[in-house]
Amino acid sequence: MRGRELRGELDAFLAETELDLVAFRRDLHMHPELAFAEYRTTQRIAERLTAAGLSPQVLPRGTGLICDVGSGDGPTVALRADIDALPLQDEKDVPYRSTVAGACHACGHDVHTTVLLGTSLFLAQQAVAGLLPGRVRLIFQPAEELPGGALEVMAHGGISGVDRIFGLHCDPRVDVGQLGLRAGPITSACDRLVVRVSGPGGHTARPHLTADLVFALAKILTELPAALSRRVDPRSSLSLVWGRVEAGTAANAIPDDGVAEGTVRCLDEEAWHAAPDLIKSLLESVASAYGIEATMDYTRGVPPVVNDEVSVEMLGEAAERVLGAGAVVPTQQSLGGEDFAWYLESIPGAFARLGTRSPDGVTYDIHQGTFDVDEKAIAMGVRVMAATALTALCEVGPLDSTVTSALA
Repeated sequence: MRGRELRGELDAFLAETELDLVAFRRDLHMHPELAFAEYRTTQRIAERLTAAGLSPQVLPRGTGLICDVGSGDGPTVALRADIDALPLQDEKDVPYRSTVAGACHACGHDVHTTVLLGTSLFLAQQAVAGLLPGRVRLIFQPAEELPGGALEVMAHGGISGVDRIFGLHCDPRVDVGQLGLRAGPITSACDRLVVRVSGPGGHTARPHLTADLVFALAKILTELPAALSRRVDPRSSLSLVWGRVEAGTAANAIPDDGVAEGTVRCLDEEAWHAAPDLIKSLLESVASAYGIEATMDYTRGVPPVVNDEVSVEMLGEAAERVLGAGAVVPTQQSLGGEDFAWYLESIPGAFARLGTRSPDGVTYDIHQGTFDVDEKAIAMGVRVMAATALTALCEVGPLDSTVTSALA
């Protein structure tokens, strides 16, 4: 890579655009849109890309878009940002507080979007100058929180011809100026499980004449998670956690039906694929022991995000060049779900965590109405994503003489 020269170009670019990018982020924050309803957000992005001489292609639903920078010659690297908000009330007292009741950017997607926009504008300049050794595909993805947006992008050719893909996510536990990286699993698969049980009800004075459905349901609630821990390699981190249980309406009446809902999370892709059949067999075993009927609805969410080691190295190399030595820090595995995983099932790539915490500042939590970021993170994200795209293009394919001299 071009080392000091690239840093200088990014410095000059951000000196002119950083305040504008912060304003763009605040505008998105004030006008959040939920999954597959991001019409205004999509339009705002498309306007900025078009003004920069690019040709964005809006996805068929009218939300989210794809845009290529550079020629079709050479390798293609994709950069992805998610653009949707969460159905939460914004609880912050700031000038850019959400103006939409019951919706806010409480996960940092407005930052992700702004980072990718800034990166797009910088790479467009690089392409005009003949310094882009290949093509960069910009993916402004809808509906990550649903999830489903990644599959929508893929269904319409979003990663066709792409050699490698990169993305990032705000991390309020990491300071601005740092990037959290990890090879291998970094987020978890996340599925939804609904168990419905039924049996003959009766009076609590005569449980022996009924199936004692509440007791049987309690056994399912405790036995299934316990059995999973003994039937699956613990390194897979397969977990079942219940979030809702309902059965009965009276203290002295054994009900004839009940329901439990929870989530299944896993860090290992093989264990994730095997989970539904295993849980079904365990459920049937416990239910039969207590004479009740049990059925389950298992809804797939997302697979685990498993970072490719080579792609992580590219991210780390790029980050240290533009943020400085010590900018890359190790990050923990998370049991949260992220639909970037669908891309990585098809092509290699990596997902990073962008520090958004002010040094010695408040550590916010995502998916909370109080969530906010240190906006210096936007410029840091642009530096990392731009440098990563250039690093990956140079390492994926051969360099021509113009690019080779520029990177010396």
